[in-house]
Amino acid sequence: MEISPRKPVGRALVWFRRDLRTADHPALAQALRDATQVWCAFVLDKAILDGLPADDRRVAFIRASLADLDGQLAALSGGRARLLVRHAVAADEIPRLAAELDVQAVFFHRDDDPAARARDARVYERLREAGRAMHGLKDHVIFERKEILTGGGTPYGVFTPYKNAWLKALHARPELLGDCGSDVDGRRLAATPPGPWRGGAAVPALEEFGFRAPAPAPEDDAGLRPGSAGGEALLEEFLDRLDDYDDTRDFPARPGPSHLGVHLRFGTLSLRRLVHLAGQRIEGGSRGAQTWLSELVWRDFYHQVLFHHPHVVGHAYRADCDDLRWEQGAQADAQFAAWCEGRTGYPLVDAGMRQLNASGYMHNRLRMVTASFLTKDLGVSWQRGEAYFALKLNDFELASNNGGWQWAASTGCDAQPWFRIFNPVTQSERFDPQGAFIRRWVPELRLLGGKAIHAPWKARPAELAAAKVALGRDYPLPIVDHDVAREKTLARFGAKGSGTPVAAAS
Repeated sequence: MEISPRKPVGRALVWFRRDLRTADHPALAQALRDATQVWCAFVLDKAILDGLPADDRRVAFIRASLADLDGQLAALSGGRARLLVRHAVAADEIPRLAAELDVQAVFFHRDDDPAARARDARVYERLREAGRAMHGLKDHVIFERKEILTGGGTPYGVFTPYKNAWLKALHARPELLGDCGSDVDGRRLAATPPGPWRGGAAVPALEEFGFRAPAPAPEDDAGLRPGSAGGEALLEEFLDRLDDYDDTRDFPARPGPSHLGVHLRFGTLSLRRLVHLAGQRIEGGSRGAQTWLSELVWRDFYHQVLFHHPHVVGHAYRADCDDLRWEQGAQADAQFAAWCEGRTGYPLVDAGMRQLNASGYMHNRLRMVTASFLTKDLGVSWQRGEAYFALKLNDFELASNNGGWQWAASTGCDAQPWFRIFNPVTQSERFDPQGAFIRRWVPELRLLGGKAIHAPWKARPAELAAAKVALGRDYPLPIVDHDVAREKTLARFGAKGSGTPVAAAS
Protein backbone atom coordinates (compact mmCIF):
# COMPACT_ATOMS: atom_id res chain seq x y z
CA MET A 1 0.00 0.00 0.00
CA GLU A 2 1.43 3.35 -1.03
CA ILE A 3 1.56 6.14 1.55
CA SER A 4 1.48 9.56 -0.06
CA PRO A 5 3.70 12.37 1.28
CA ARG A 6 1.88 15.15 3.10
CA LYS A 7 2.81 18.36 4.81
CA PRO A 8 4.11 17.50 8.31
CA VAL A 9 1.94 18.43 11.25
CA GLY A 10 2.70 18.65 14.92
CA ARG A 11 -0.32 16.88 16.41
CA ALA A 12 -2.77 14.43 14.84
CA LEU A 13 -5.76 12.29 15.77
CA VAL A 14 -6.49 8.89 14.21
CA TRP A 15 -10.21 8.16 14.17
CA PHE A 16 -10.73 4.40 14.31
CA ARG A 17 -14.04 3.11 12.93
CA ARG A 18 -14.28 -0.21 11.05
CA ASP A 19 -10.50 -0.81 11.25
CA LEU A 20 -9.84 -2.10 14.77
CA ARG A 21 -6.17 -3.08 14.48
CA THR A 22 -2.75 -1.41 14.37
CA ALA A 23 -1.07 -3.70 11.82
CA ASP A 24 -1.26 -2.68 8.15
CA HIS A 25 -3.34 0.38 9.04
CA PRO A 26 -2.96 3.17 6.42
CA ALA A 27 -4.46 5.99 8.51
CA LEU A 28 -2.35 5.20 11.56
CA ALA A 29 0.78 4.78 9.44
CA GLN A 30 0.19 8.10 7.65
CA ALA A 31 -0.40 9.95 10.90
CA LEU A 32 2.74 8.51 12.47
CA ARG A 33 4.75 9.66 9.46
CA ASP A 34 3.20 13.13 9.25
CA ALA A 35 2.92 14.12 12.92
CA THR A 36 5.17 14.27 15.93
CA GLN A 37 2.37 13.47 18.37
CA VAL A 38 -0.51 11.11 17.56
CA TRP A 39 -3.60 10.17 19.56
CA CYS A 40 -6.01 7.38 18.65
CA ALA A 41 -9.75 7.47 19.32
CA PHE A 42 -12.90 5.43 18.85
CA VAL A 43 -16.42 6.77 19.39
CA LEU A 44 -19.18 4.48 20.55
CA ASP A 45 -21.57 6.37 18.31
CA LYS A 46 -24.95 7.01 19.89
CA ALA A 47 -26.37 7.70 16.44
CA ILE A 48 -25.83 4.00 15.70
CA LEU A 49 -25.95 2.27 19.07
CA ASP A 50 -29.16 3.83 20.37
CA GLY A 51 -31.18 1.77 17.89
CA LEU A 52 -29.68 -1.61 18.85
CA PRO A 53 -30.88 -4.18 21.42
CA ALA A 54 -29.01 -4.16 24.71
CA ASP A 55 -27.58 -7.64 24.13
CA ASP A 56 -26.42 -7.05 20.55
CA ARG A 57 -23.57 -9.47 19.82
CA ARG A 58 -21.81 -7.02 17.53
CA VAL A 59 -21.50 -4.44 20.28
CA ALA A 60 -19.92 -7.03 22.56
CA PHE A 61 -17.54 -7.96 19.72
CA ILE A 62 -16.63 -4.31 19.19
CA ARG A 63 -16.07 -3.71 22.89
CA ALA A 64 -13.78 -6.75 23.21
CA SER A 65 -11.96 -5.75 20.01
CA LEU A 66 -11.42 -2.25 21.42
CA ALA A 67 -9.76 -3.79 24.46
CA ASP A 68 -7.54 -5.78 22.11
CA LEU A 69 -6.75 -2.63 20.09
CA ASP A 70 -5.94 -0.73 23.28
CA GLY A 71 -3.41 -3.42 24.13
CA GLN A 72 -1.89 -3.19 20.65
CA LEU A 73 -1.45 0.58 21.01
CA ALA A 74 0.15 0.15 24.43
CA ALA A 75 2.58 -2.40 23.02
CA LEU A 76 3.40 -0.23 20.02
CA SER A 77 4.11 2.81 22.19
CA GLY A 78 6.00 1.11 24.98
CA GLY A 79 3.04 1.41 27.34
CA ARG A 80 2.59 5.16 26.99
CA ALA A 81 -0.42 5.42 24.66
CA ARG A 82 -3.90 4.06 25.12
CA LEU A 83 -7.07 4.24 23.06
CA LEU A 84 -9.39 7.19 23.72
CA VAL A 85 -12.92 5.76 23.86
CA ARG A 86 -15.93 8.04 24.08
CA HIS A 87 -19.68 7.40 24.11
CA ALA A 88 -21.26 10.23 22.14
CA VAL A 89 -22.50 11.25 18.70
CA ALA A 90 -19.41 10.86 16.55
CA ALA A 91 -20.20 13.85 14.34
CA ASP A 92 -20.00 16.03 17.48
CA GLU A 93 -17.34 14.19 19.45
CA ILE A 94 -14.54 14.04 16.87
CA PRO A 95 -14.46 17.85 16.33
CA ARG A 96 -14.69 18.34 20.10
CA LEU A 97 -11.87 15.87 20.77
CA ALA A 98 -9.75 17.43 18.01
CA ALA A 99 -10.16 20.81 19.72
CA GLU A 100 -9.40 19.39 23.17
CA LEU A 101 -6.16 17.84 21.91
CA ASP A 102 -5.48 20.83 19.64
CA VAL A 103 -4.58 18.62 16.68
CA GLN A 104 -3.91 20.00 13.21
CA ALA A 105 -5.28 16.97 11.37
CA VAL A 106 -7.63 13.99 11.75
CA PHE A 107 -6.81 10.80 9.84
CA PHE A 108 -9.42 8.16 9.07
CA HIS A 109 -10.45 5.49 6.56
CA ARG A 110 -13.19 6.27 4.06
CA ASP A 111 -16.56 4.51 4.26
CA ASP A 112 -19.04 4.68 1.38
CA ASP A 113 -22.20 3.85 3.31
CA PRO A 114 -24.45 6.87 2.63
CA ALA A 115 -24.97 7.55 6.34
CA ALA A 116 -21.23 7.37 6.98
CA ARG A 117 -20.50 9.73 4.09
CA ALA A 118 -23.03 12.22 5.45
CA ARG A 119 -21.54 11.99 8.95
CA ASP A 120 -17.99 12.42 7.64
CA ALA A 121 -19.04 15.45 5.60
CA ARG A 122 -20.39 17.08 8.78
CA VAL A 123 -17.16 16.33 10.64
CA TYR A 124 -15.07 17.65 7.76
CA GLU A 125 -16.98 20.92 7.69
CA ARG A 126 -16.64 21.48 11.42
CA LEU A 127 -12.93 20.69 11.34
CA ARG A 128 -12.44 22.98 8.35
CA GLU A 129 -14.16 25.83 10.14
CA ALA A 130 -11.74 25.34 13.03
CA GLY A 131 -8.74 25.34 10.69
CA ARG A 132 -8.04 21.64 11.01
CA ALA A 133 -7.46 19.15 8.19
CA MET A 134 -9.19 15.80 7.64
CA HIS A 135 -7.39 13.13 5.62
CA GLY A 136 -9.30 10.07 4.37
CA LEU A 137 -7.50 6.94 3.17
CA LYS A 138 -8.63 3.66 1.64
CA ASP A 139 -8.64 0.49 3.74
CA HIS A 140 -11.60 -1.90 3.73
CA VAL A 141 -11.60 -2.53 -0.03
CA ILE A 142 -8.80 -3.04 -2.55
CA PHE A 143 -10.39 -0.83 -5.20
CA GLU A 144 -12.95 1.83 -4.33
CA ARG A 145 -15.25 4.33 -5.93
CA LYS A 146 -14.13 5.11 -9.50
CA GLU A 147 -10.98 3.00 -9.56
CA ILE A 148 -12.58 0.17 -11.56
CA LEU A 149 -14.73 1.38 -14.48
CA THR A 150 -15.73 0.02 -17.86
CA GLY A 151 -13.98 1.13 -21.04
CA GLY A 152 -16.73 3.71 -21.40
CA GLY A 153 -16.01 5.16 -17.98
CA THR A 154 -19.15 3.80 -16.32
CA PRO A 155 -19.46 1.55 -13.25
CA TYR A 156 -19.88 -2.18 -13.72
CA GLY A 157 -23.31 -3.67 -13.17
CA VAL A 158 -22.37 -7.36 -13.57
CA PHE A 159 -19.88 -9.18 -11.38
CA THR A 160 -17.80 -11.30 -13.78
CA PRO A 161 -16.63 -8.43 -16.03
CA TYR A 162 -15.93 -6.42 -12.88
CA LYS A 163 -13.88 -9.27 -11.42
CA ASN A 164 -11.83 -9.59 -14.60
CA ALA A 165 -11.13 -5.84 -14.60
CA TRP A 166 -10.32 -6.01 -10.86
CA LEU A 167 -7.79 -8.82 -11.34
CA LYS A 168 -6.19 -7.00 -14.27
CA ALA A 169 -5.89 -3.80 -12.25
CA LEU A 170 -4.34 -5.61 -9.29
CA HIS A 171 -1.85 -7.37 -11.56
CA ALA A 172 -0.77 -3.94 -12.81
CA ARG A 173 -0.45 -2.55 -9.26
CA PRO A 174 0.78 -5.30 -6.92
CA GLU A 175 2.08 -2.62 -4.54
CA LEU A 176 -1.52 -2.11 -3.40
CA LEU A 177 -1.12 -5.24 -1.26
CA GLY A 178 2.03 -4.03 0.48
CA ASP A 179 2.09 -3.93 4.27
CA CYS A 180 1.27 -0.40 5.35
CA GLY A 181 3.05 0.76 8.47
CA SER A 182 5.53 -2.01 9.25
CA ASP A 183 8.26 0.63 9.69
CA VAL A 184 6.37 3.34 11.58
CA ASP A 185 7.69 4.81 14.82
CA GLY A 186 5.35 3.98 17.70
CA ARG A 187 7.17 6.44 19.92
CA ARG A 188 5.16 9.20 18.23
CA LEU A 189 2.03 7.89 19.90
CA ALA A 190 1.28 10.47 22.58
CA ALA A 191 0.74 9.74 26.23
CA THR A 192 -2.93 9.32 27.02
CA PRO A 193 -4.67 10.46 30.22
CA PRO A 194 -6.79 7.98 32.19
CA GLY A 195 -10.14 7.25 30.58
CA PRO A 196 -13.45 8.54 31.94
CA TRP A 197 -14.56 4.99 32.63
CA ARG A 198 -14.65 2.98 35.81
CA GLY A 199 -11.23 2.83 37.41
CA GLY A 200 -9.75 5.05 34.71
CA ALA A 201 -9.90 2.21 32.19
CA ALA A 202 -9.40 3.03 28.52
CA VAL A 203 -12.29 0.81 27.36
CA PRO A 204 -15.60 0.78 29.22
CA ALA A 205 -17.50 -2.30 30.27
CA LEU A 206 -20.65 -2.95 28.25
CA GLU A 207 -22.87 -1.84 31.13
CA GLU A 208 -21.19 1.57 31.26
CA PHE A 209 -22.67 2.54 27.91
CA GLY A 210 -26.02 0.79 28.17
CA PHE A 211 -25.39 -2.74 26.94
CA ARG A 212 -25.02 -6.19 28.46
CA ALA A 213 -23.31 -9.43 27.55
CA PRO A 214 -25.28 -11.51 25.02
CA ALA A 215 -26.17 -15.14 25.59
CA PRO A 216 -23.26 -17.43 24.70
CA ALA A 217 -23.27 -18.78 21.16
CA PRO A 218 -23.70 -22.56 20.83
CA GLU A 219 -20.38 -24.29 21.44
CA ASP A 220 -20.33 -26.06 18.09
CA ASP A 221 -21.21 -22.94 16.09
CA ALA A 222 -18.73 -20.53 14.52
CA GLY A 223 -18.99 -18.18 17.47
CA LEU A 224 -17.18 -14.87 17.81
CA ARG A 225 -13.50 -14.48 18.55
CA PRO A 226 -12.94 -10.75 18.94
CA GLY A 227 -9.98 -8.59 18.12
CA SER A 228 -6.99 -9.19 15.91
CA ALA A 229 -6.02 -12.10 18.15
CA GLY A 230 -9.33 -13.82 17.44
CA GLY A 231 -9.04 -13.09 13.74
CA GLU A 232 -5.52 -14.48 13.59
CA ALA A 233 -6.62 -17.72 15.25
CA LEU A 234 -9.49 -18.17 12.77
CA LEU A 235 -7.24 -17.32 9.83
CA GLU A 236 -4.66 -19.89 10.89
CA GLU A 237 -7.36 -22.56 11.07
CA PHE A 238 -8.80 -21.57 7.71
CA LEU A 239 -5.46 -21.59 5.90
CA ASP A 240 -5.08 -25.26 6.84
CA ARG A 241 -8.22 -26.08 4.82
CA LEU A 242 -8.17 -23.29 2.24
CA ASP A 243 -7.20 -25.60 -0.61
CA ASP A 244 -10.46 -27.53 -0.08
CA TYR A 245 -12.61 -24.39 0.11
CA ASP A 246 -14.01 -24.85 -3.39
CA ASP A 247 -15.30 -28.30 -2.46
CA THR A 248 -16.54 -27.59 1.08
CA ARG A 249 -17.86 -24.03 1.15
CA ASP A 250 -21.47 -24.89 0.17
CA PHE A 251 -22.07 -27.56 2.83
CA PRO A 252 -23.20 -26.02 6.12
CA ALA A 253 -22.50 -29.15 8.18
CA ARG A 254 -18.83 -29.13 7.13
CA PRO A 255 -16.01 -26.78 8.26
CA GLY A 256 -15.79 -25.00 4.92
CA PRO A 257 -16.22 -21.21 5.42
CA SER A 258 -13.49 -18.98 6.77
CA HIS A 259 -15.71 -17.36 9.43
CA LEU A 260 -13.68 -14.19 8.82
CA GLY A 261 -16.62 -12.05 7.72
CA VAL A 262 -16.97 -10.26 11.05
CA HIS A 263 -13.23 -9.54 11.08
CA LEU A 264 -13.44 -8.02 7.61
CA ARG A 265 -16.48 -6.01 8.70
CA PHE A 266 -14.72 -4.46 11.69
CA GLY A 267 -11.22 -4.47 10.25
CA THR A 268 -9.58 -6.59 12.92
CA LEU A 269 -7.75 -8.24 10.01
CA SER A 270 -6.36 -6.48 6.95
CA LEU A 271 -8.14 -7.22 3.67
CA ARG A 272 -4.89 -6.52 1.80
CA ARG A 273 -3.19 -9.26 3.74
CA LEU A 274 -5.97 -11.75 3.02
CA VAL A 275 -5.87 -11.00 -0.71
CA HIS A 276 -2.09 -11.36 -0.65
CA LEU A 277 -2.36 -14.75 1.07
CA ALA A 278 -4.96 -15.90 -1.45
CA GLY A 279 -2.69 -14.84 -4.30
CA GLN A 280 0.23 -16.80 -2.88
CA ARG A 281 -1.85 -19.96 -2.71
CA ILE A 282 -3.25 -19.40 -6.20
CA GLU A 283 0.31 -19.30 -7.51
CA GLY A 284 0.69 -22.77 -6.00
CA GLY A 285 -2.33 -24.02 -7.93
CA SER A 286 -4.98 -23.83 -5.20
CA ARG A 287 -8.54 -23.89 -6.59
CA GLY A 288 -9.86 -23.18 -3.14
CA ALA A 289 -7.86 -19.97 -2.96
CA GLN A 290 -9.21 -18.90 -6.36
CA THR A 291 -12.77 -19.32 -5.14
CA TRP A 292 -12.03 -17.51 -1.88
CA LEU A 293 -10.48 -14.60 -3.75
CA SER A 294 -13.66 -14.35 -5.84
CA GLU A 295 -15.64 -14.00 -2.61
CA LEU A 296 -13.36 -11.16 -1.53
CA VAL A 297 -13.82 -9.46 -4.91
CA TRP A 298 -17.60 -9.67 -4.43
CA ARG A 299 -17.18 -7.39 -1.38
CA ASP A 300 -15.42 -4.75 -3.48
CA PHE A 301 -18.09 -5.12 -6.18
CA TYR A 302 -20.97 -4.46 -3.81
CA HIS A 303 -19.17 -1.50 -2.24
CA GLN A 304 -18.69 0.15 -5.63
CA VAL A 305 -22.35 -0.53 -6.44
CA LEU A 306 -23.33 1.26 -3.22
CA PHE A 307 -21.06 4.21 -4.02
CA HIS A 308 -22.33 4.69 -7.56
CA HIS A 309 -25.97 3.79 -6.84
CA PRO A 310 -26.83 4.90 -3.29
CA HIS A 311 -30.52 4.60 -4.19
CA VAL A 312 -30.17 0.84 -3.52
CA VAL A 313 -30.64 1.72 0.13
CA GLY A 314 -34.39 1.28 0.26
CA HIS A 315 -34.93 0.88 -3.49
CA ALA A 316 -34.26 -1.74 -6.12
CA TYR A 317 -31.08 -1.42 -8.14
CA ARG A 318 -33.26 -1.96 -11.18
CA ALA A 319 -35.77 0.88 -11.22
CA ASP A 320 -38.37 -1.25 -13.02
CA CYS A 321 -38.49 -3.55 -9.98
CA ASP A 322 -39.51 -0.86 -7.50
CA ASP A 323 -43.18 -1.38 -8.25
CA LEU A 324 -43.20 -5.18 -8.00
CA ARG A 325 -46.32 -6.30 -6.17
CA TRP A 326 -44.99 -8.06 -3.10
CA GLU A 327 -47.35 -9.88 -0.76
CA GLN A 328 -48.78 -7.73 2.02
CA GLY A 329 -51.37 -8.03 4.74
CA ALA A 330 -52.01 -10.32 7.68
CA GLN A 331 -51.05 -13.55 5.91
CA ALA A 332 -47.79 -12.10 4.61
CA ASP A 333 -46.99 -10.77 8.08
CA ALA A 334 -47.66 -14.18 9.64
CA GLN A 335 -45.51 -15.94 7.07
CA PHE A 336 -42.72 -13.41 7.55
CA ALA A 337 -42.83 -14.07 11.30
CA ALA A 338 -42.66 -17.83 10.66
CA TRP A 339 -39.63 -17.27 8.41
CA CYS A 340 -37.91 -15.14 11.06
CA GLU A 341 -38.51 -17.75 13.74
CA GLY A 342 -37.53 -20.80 11.69
CA ARG A 343 -40.93 -22.49 11.54
CA THR A 344 -41.77 -22.50 7.83
CA GLY A 345 -42.04 -26.28 7.55
CA TYR A 346 -39.01 -26.41 5.23
CA PRO A 347 -36.22 -27.91 7.37
CA LEU A 348 -33.15 -26.35 5.71
CA VAL A 349 -34.75 -22.89 5.71
CA ASP A 350 -35.71 -23.29 9.36
CA ALA A 351 -32.27 -24.60 10.32
CA GLY A 352 -30.60 -21.59 8.74
CA MET A 353 -32.88 -19.09 10.45
CA ARG A 354 -32.50 -20.77 13.83
CA GLN A 355 -28.71 -20.73 13.46
CA LEU A 356 -28.88 -16.99 12.73
CA ASN A 357 -31.14 -16.27 15.70
CA ALA A 358 -29.03 -18.31 18.12
CA SER A 359 -25.57 -17.20 17.04
CA GLY A 360 -25.65 -14.19 14.71
CA TYR A 361 -24.01 -16.32 12.04
CA MET A 362 -25.48 -17.87 8.92
CA HIS A 363 -23.69 -19.98 6.34
CA ASN A 364 -23.48 -18.25 2.94
CA ARG A 365 -25.34 -20.98 1.06
CA LEU A 366 -28.16 -20.67 3.57
CA ARG A 367 -28.24 -16.90 3.17
CA MET A 368 -29.12 -17.52 -0.47
CA VAL A 369 -31.61 -20.28 0.32
CA THR A 370 -33.45 -18.37 3.04
CA ALA A 371 -33.50 -15.13 1.02
CA SER A 372 -34.82 -16.90 -2.05
CA PHE A 373 -37.49 -18.59 0.07
CA LEU A 374 -38.69 -15.31 1.55
CA THR A 375 -38.83 -13.44 -1.76
CA LYS A 376 -39.66 -16.20 -4.24
CA ASP A 377 -41.70 -18.68 -2.16
CA LEU A 378 -43.44 -16.31 0.21
CA GLY A 379 -43.41 -13.30 -2.11
CA VAL A 380 -42.37 -11.01 0.75
CA SER A 381 -40.34 -7.92 -0.12
CA TRP A 382 -36.56 -8.23 0.03
CA GLN A 383 -36.43 -5.05 2.13
CA ARG A 384 -38.04 -6.88 5.05
CA GLY A 385 -35.52 -9.71 4.89
CA GLU A 386 -32.64 -7.30 4.44
CA ALA A 387 -33.68 -5.42 7.58
CA TYR A 388 -33.95 -8.65 9.59
CA PHE A 389 -30.47 -9.78 8.54
CA ALA A 390 -29.16 -6.29 9.35
CA LEU A 391 -30.49 -6.71 12.87
CA LYS A 392 -29.11 -10.21 13.39
CA LEU A 393 -25.92 -10.79 11.40
CA ASN A 394 -22.65 -10.40 13.27
CA ASP A 395 -20.89 -9.52 10.02
CA PHE A 396 -23.60 -7.20 8.72
CA GLU A 397 -22.39 -4.50 6.38
CA LEU A 398 -24.79 -2.54 4.26
CA ALA A 399 -23.17 -3.04 0.85
CA SER A 400 -22.91 -6.84 0.97
CA ASN A 401 -26.23 -7.38 2.73
CA ASN A 402 -28.10 -5.17 0.30
CA GLY A 403 -26.31 -6.68 -2.70
CA GLY A 404 -26.98 -10.23 -1.55
CA TRP A 405 -30.66 -9.61 -0.93
CA GLN A 406 -31.18 -7.87 -4.24
CA TRP A 407 -29.35 -10.73 -5.98
CA ALA A 408 -31.70 -13.25 -4.33
CA ALA A 409 -34.76 -11.17 -5.17
CA SER A 410 -33.64 -10.58 -8.79
CA THR A 411 -33.92 -6.82 -8.36
CA GLY A 412 -30.19 -6.10 -8.30
CA CYS A 413 -26.91 -6.55 -10.20
CA ASP A 414 -27.04 -9.98 -11.75
CA ALA A 415 -26.29 -11.61 -15.06
CA GLN A 416 -28.75 -14.37 -14.15
CA PRO A 417 -32.45 -14.00 -15.04
CA TRP A 418 -35.24 -13.19 -12.64
CA PHE A 419 -36.71 -16.68 -12.91
CA ARG A 420 -33.91 -18.25 -10.86
CA ILE A 421 -35.89 -19.77 -7.97
CA PHE A 422 -34.22 -22.06 -5.46
CA ASN A 423 -36.14 -25.20 -4.59
CA PRO A 424 -35.64 -25.49 -0.80
CA VAL A 425 -35.98 -29.28 -0.82
CA THR A 426 -33.53 -29.81 -3.67
CA GLN A 427 -31.09 -27.42 -2.00
CA SER A 428 -31.42 -29.41 1.21
CA GLU A 429 -30.80 -32.74 -0.50
CA ARG A 430 -27.80 -31.36 -2.37
CA PHE A 431 -26.03 -29.41 0.35
CA ASP A 432 -27.03 -31.24 3.54
CA PRO A 433 -27.41 -34.74 2.08
CA GLN A 434 -27.19 -36.58 5.40
CA GLY A 435 -29.34 -34.01 7.20
CA ALA A 436 -26.61 -33.36 9.78
CA PHE A 437 -27.08 -29.59 9.75
CA ILE A 438 -30.87 -29.92 9.97
CA ARG A 439 -30.61 -32.31 12.91
CA ARG A 440 -28.34 -29.86 14.73
CA TRP A 441 -30.70 -26.90 14.41
CA VAL A 442 -34.09 -28.57 14.07
CA PRO A 443 -33.72 -31.25 16.76
CA GLU A 444 -37.38 -32.24 16.63
CA LEU A 445 -36.55 -33.94 13.31
CA ARG A 446 -33.35 -35.62 14.48
CA LEU A 447 -34.78 -39.14 14.29
CA LEU A 448 -36.00 -38.80 10.72
CA GLY A 449 -33.80 -40.49 8.13
CA GLY A 450 -33.27 -40.59 4.40
CA LYS A 451 -35.21 -38.16 2.24
CA ALA A 452 -37.82 -37.65 4.93
CA ILE A 453 -35.70 -35.13 6.83
CA HIS A 454 -35.63 -32.84 3.79
CA ALA A 455 -39.41 -32.92 3.26
CA PRO A 456 -41.16 -34.34 6.35
CA TRP A 457 -44.63 -33.84 4.87
CA LYS A 458 -43.76 -36.46 2.24
CA ALA A 459 -42.74 -39.04 4.84
CA ARG A 460 -44.79 -42.16 5.39
CA PRO A 461 -46.90 -42.15 8.56
CA ALA A 462 -44.79 -44.99 9.95
CA GLU A 463 -41.60 -42.96 9.46
CA LEU A 464 -43.07 -40.00 11.29
CA ALA A 465 -44.36 -42.19 14.11
CA ALA A 466 -40.97 -43.89 14.52
CA ALA A 467 -39.29 -40.47 14.63
CA LYS A 468 -41.86 -39.21 17.16
CA VAL A 469 -42.90 -36.37 14.89
CA ALA A 470 -46.49 -35.22 14.59
CA LEU A 471 -46.66 -32.63 11.83
CA GLY A 472 -48.54 -29.55 12.91
CA ARG A 473 -47.65 -30.25 16.53
CA ASP A 474 -43.95 -31.10 16.83
CA TYR A 475 -42.96 -29.51 13.55
CA PRO A 476 -45.05 -27.31 11.26
CA LEU A 477 -46.50 -28.32 7.94
CA PRO A 478 -45.16 -26.22 5.03
CA ILE A 479 -46.61 -22.72 5.14
CA VAL A 480 -46.55 -22.59 1.33
CA ASP A 481 -46.48 -25.04 -1.57
CA HIS A 482 -43.24 -24.44 -3.44
CA ASP A 483 -44.63 -25.36 -6.87
CA VAL A 484 -47.61 -23.03 -6.46
CA ALA A 485 -45.38 -20.25 -5.11
CA ARG A 486 -43.00 -20.65 -8.04
CA GLU A 487 -45.81 -20.03 -10.51
CA LYS A 488 -46.88 -16.93 -8.59
CA THR A 489 -43.32 -15.60 -8.69
CA LEU A 490 -43.04 -16.23 -12.41
CA ALA A 491 -46.28 -14.33 -12.87
CA ARG A 492 -45.12 -11.51 -10.59
CA PHE A 493 -41.95 -10.94 -12.59
CA GLY A 494 -43.46 -11.88 -15.91
CA ALA A 495 -45.93 -9.05 -15.51
CA LYS A 496 -42.90 -6.75 -15.68
CA GLY A 497 -42.15 -7.93 -19.20
CA SER A 498 -38.78 -9.34 -18.14
CA GLY A 499 -38.56 -12.13 -20.67
CA THR A 500 -39.71 -15.65 -21.35
CA PRO A 501 -39.31 -17.98 -18.35
CA VAL A 502 -37.43 -21.25 -18.57
CA ALA A 503 -36.77 -23.95 -16.00
CA ALA A 504 -36.03 -22.41 -12.62
CA ALA A 505 -32.82 -23.17 -10.79
CA SER A 506 -32.93 -25.69 -7.98
